[in-house]
Amino acid sequence: MTNNNTTHRKPPVTSGDSDRPKVLIVGAGLAGLTLGMILQNSDIPYEIFESTPAIRPVGAAMVFGPTLAPMMKQCGIYDEFVTLGKRNETINVLNSNGGKEYSVDFSTGKEMFGEDGYILTRPVIYDLIFRQIPKDRIHLGKKIVSTDQNSDCVMIRCSDGVEYKGDILVGADGAYSATRKLDATEFPDLAKEPCQFFSTLGDNNPYASSTFTTAQGTVAWGVIVYLPGDATREDKDYRSTDWGPEAAVAFCEKVRDLPVKSGGDKIVTIGDLIDVTPKEQINKVRLEEKTFETWHHGRIVLMGDACHKFTPAGGVGATNAMHDAIVLANWIHALPNNATAKEINQAFQMYQDERFPWVLEAFKHSRAFQVTNSKGFLGKMMRFAARHMPTWMQQKTAISMNINRPQVGFLDQAEDNGSVRPAPQISLQAQIPRLNQDSREATLAM
Repeated sequence: MTNNNTTHRKPPVTSGDSDRPKVLIVGAGLAGLTLGMILQNSDIPYEIFESTPAIRPVGAAMVFGPTLAPMMKQCGIYDEFVTLGKRNETINVLNSNGGKEYSVDFSTGKEMFGEDGYILTRPVIYDLIFRQIPKDRIHLGKKIVSTDQNSDCVMIRCSDGVEYKGDILVGADGAYSATRKLDATEFPDLAKEPCQFFSTLGDNNPYASSTFTTAQGTVAWGVIVYLPGDATREDKDYRSTDWGPEAAVAFCEKVRDLPVKSGGDKIVTIGDLIDVTPKEQINKVRLEEKTFETWHHGRIVLMGDACHKFTPAGGVGATNAMHDAIVLANWIHALPNNATAKEINQAFQMYQDERFPWVLEAFKHSRAFQVTNSKGFLGKMMRFAARHMPTWMQQKTAISMNINRPQVGFLDQAEDNGSVRPAPQISLQAQIPRLNQDSREATLAM
């Protein structure tokens, strides 16, 4: 594949003798893999540790707006990313009878923010990023049983008795969903070029379903049940975060009759999608939204789901995890050689300070989308407002969701032709002292 998004890259560090901080990444989820892909283009040594013996990104489709395009161009994967996805032009929210409640238009995204948004299945985006990382950098079947740190290093101990030492420990969590194939004659929307994205609300039940057509000729789907306000994490019905295949099968039986928009005359339900989905690819999980106020301690720092949780309803979880990886990589790269524990901790605080306001903004949009799709008077009022929202307000909302388009500071900057310029990025300035130091050292070595 030819890629026009060229960038200057340093040879990846493989030696343990580097003066640069060694990074141990726990978790080969989307956040951990993205951080590894970015660090692969730097002089920072790193290793990724995953508790499962194989990476199995079971999952539905994921929404990626223009905010990740610059980083993907810098890492040389954007062209392939586009070929693997379907352009996301519209989200259509339907009632249980198939009537349109409201729609969200993304067709002006490229003009305003430089690129279109796309929808990809989770296994496809995982595979794309996974292929950018050398196999010897990822250690599978490494369950972490304990961690320890002091002023000199951080240590992890695995269940197999092996210990690993580094300078920085990054905690990154993964997530799960489901995807499968379907006969195009049953689902005519599969043949349409843009992604057909529908979210269907239940009138007399607590469920909301979503379907997405993908570039691989599949339909990704998911069903959300919103818990009652008095449900707590101690309730036996909601206590577990992952109930396993038996519970997933039982849940599927409850939602089989939910209608699905297929683009044809034949009545299609969630049950039809369940019947053609490999059972091992169906998971039932409990999800909650929460933003933690402490993201780091000493030489240990968190990213992605480990420090902020989003439900799938808002479609912002994956993007924010990858934004974390960009900004964290920038602050790690800006560290001096042989960085002290104090300097590392200061870099982590700068990372949190930069990301926290954007996470709160994303949390606000995710919560608003969830309320809009909820039952009751408030949900109806929000949907009424969405149907009659003036164009200028739609554009204002789109700008607030897409103005943060972070880039990797130590790679050549990607061109951004959007009419709405990206928001200032603090960690880009953090790279200037480090890049000047690299330039002086290169001159002295000549």
